[in-house]
Amino acid sequence: MSQLIDKLYKHNAIVYKVLLFLLTAGSIVYLFPRGGQFKYDFALGKAWQYDNLYSPFDFAIYKGDDEIEKEKEDLTIESKKYFAFDDDIRRDVIAQYKEQIDRAPASDSLTVKDVEELRKRGVSIVNLIYQYGFINESAVEANGNSRDEVVVLRKGNSVEDILFSKLVQSEDILLVIDQKTQDLSEHKQQLILNALASAVKPNVSFDEKFTNKELEEKIKTISYTKGMVSEGELIIEKGGIIEGERYHMLRSYEQASQSTIWSKSNYSWILSGYGVLVSLALLMLLLFLMRYRPDIFNNNNKVTFIFFNVFVMILVQTLVVKANIDYVYVVPLSILPIVLKAFFDARLGLFTHVLTVLLLGFIVPNSFEFIYLHIIAGIVTILTVSELYKRANLFISIGQITLIYMITYLAFSIIKEGNADQIKWLYFGLFAANGLLSFLAVFFIYFYEKLFGLVSDVTLLELSNTNSKLLRDLNEKAPGTFQHSMQVANLAEAAANEIGANSMLVRTGALYHDIGKMVNPMYFTENQSTGVNPHNDLSPKDSARIILDHVINGIEIAKKNNLPDRIIDFIRTHHGTSVTYYFYKTELENNPSGEVDIKKFQYQGPIPFSKETAILMMCDAAEAASKSIKEPTAHKIDELIDRIIEKQKNDNQFINSDITFREIEKIKKIIKNKLMNIYHLRVEYPD
Repeated sequence: MSQLIDKLYKHNAIVYKVLLFLLTAGSIVYLFPRGGQFKYDFALGKAWQYDNLYSPFDFAIYKGDDEIEKEKEDLTIESKKYFAFDDDIRRDVIAQYKEQIDRAPASDSLTVKDVEELRKRGVSIVNLIYQYGFINESAVEANGNSRDEVVVLRKGNSVEDILFSKLVQSEDILLVIDQKTQDLSEHKQQLILNALASAVKPNVSFDEKFTNKELEEKIKTISYTKGMVSEGELIIEKGGIIEGERYHMLRSYEQASQSTIWSKSNYSWILSGYGVLVSLALLMLLLFLMRYRPDIFNNNNKVTFIFFNVFVMILVQTLVVKANIDYVYVVPLSILPIVLKAFFDARLGLFTHVLTVLLLGFIVPNSFEFIYLHIIAGIVTILTVSELYKRANLFISIGQITLIYMITYLAFSIIKEGNADQIKWLYFGLFAANGLLSFLAVFFIYFYEKLFGLVSDVTLLELSNTNSKLLRDLNEKAPGTFQHSMQVANLAEAAANEIGANSMLVRTGALYHDIGKMVNPMYFTENQSTGVNPHNDLSPKDSARIILDHVINGIEIAKKNNLPDRIIDFIRTHHGTSVTYYFYKTELENNPSGEVDIKKFQYQGPIPFSKETAILMMCDAAEAASKSIKEPTAHKIDELIDRIIEKQKNDNQFINSDITFREIEKIKKIIKNKLMNIYHLRVEYPD
């Protein structure tokens, strides 16, 4: 048992990767739809590429979504509208009218008999108005002002079909009163009009609840099928065009097949199939990292970061598909290559993006269209997104990505429909939303820097500001070292641009590579402004120890100031495993007969393990050595640079840095040109 624990502890990095692999694969499979994959691939308007297809079993032909929607629309139009009739209002109006008329004072022109006549005449008018009902304005609007439509009038528990035109509307009231009072004097007409005006109110309203209930009942009766296909019946022949009834038959066969395949007995088999496919994709990602990005593969934090991003993209896309499949293109998958390119490189970003999109093909409809569209968009993302610290670059790149989405979708729509009439314009809005959401990449980059301890070009830009606290301290405590770092940064940036390395990273690393000299600044030549050399009072071993310690001191200062690991790597590697040759030589001269331990004069390393750290080693040594040339000429600079870099090559300082001889020659050329520009002679000005 103890041996097993020892082995697990010894190989904890591999054990962690295996557990991460299994957890990610299982989580992705869990998100996959609960259904088997149809074994035929077909699309509307395309030719059937397989042999004649005969039905292996009986199944119903399902109507298309458009047919169902059309039937629902027709039912909505044909469905009768319900209106509620309130007879209590009529009685209230009659009572109120009589009360108004009774208040009219009897006089020579209006006798008691006249008042009684007015009461009877008004009651007859009210009964006429409310014979079928007086409808309110909102109910008129609900009916769409269609007067010839038959509607249902509900009086308590009884219903009656009537023409909508029989219901009295507001504009009809005056006409009814005028017709029924023409034989009366103007004074009596005015009395009736005033009394009715204050009493009459609508008693018919739109009954939305009953109307909707009736419509829902009718919609429930809609049949979602339109016929059957019998076992052995021909569904489509080879080369036949997939359209019309054939398309519906194929879609129905696909649904029937999936429901047949996805049964309890097949559940474990289908899950196993999904598991194998997902595991293969994730395994390819791990193998890519192991083969081409060993520094990332050996860093469990970075592997976790990559797997986490893949899972998050699949999770978000799955949630959107389940919520509303019409919004499948609103998820900004381009964030994944943007983020990975910001932290690592373009090749890894594209490789991971392609694998993620392939896995999403199991979840989304029209998988080929989805995969093609997002892979093209991913390629455009990798080609266009660069230097994220320049805000305009991201705006331009996302604009180009959105345009590519739209153009690709337009091409697919034309191919499928044969024209541009059936294009879903909603998708163009979704692509625009996709582009806007892609700007969240900036937020995710910042968030991931804090969560996973990574560093992006945006952070590098902030760190390269020479007004930062740490660089200000370097300038104050070791001004010569600060100037040396600035010169090395300029050389390294130019060299990185020449061979296509990360110039922002190498420049920032160069600015901080010698911060350890702040501890004992006067023991380094560039800071000795008084001409006094404190090494004269020390033994070569002590001097070497102080010089060697500036790397350890630099790492400690960097960690204390929370510099990213990628910057600390430049501090650790800028001398590799080289030897403080001057003090080693002096020690040999002082001990001609004794043995000298070279390790006491040698930096602990490690040697550079990237192009950027290798560039810094070359530029640092070249810039420092160039100060020793008393009368600099092009020939002397050439010889010096060749000698320094050849010695570094012979000492195997670059074997882990993935840099080629051709690139080293280009770097040497850049360093020579830059140093010659620095040390060129000026014309002597006359007094």
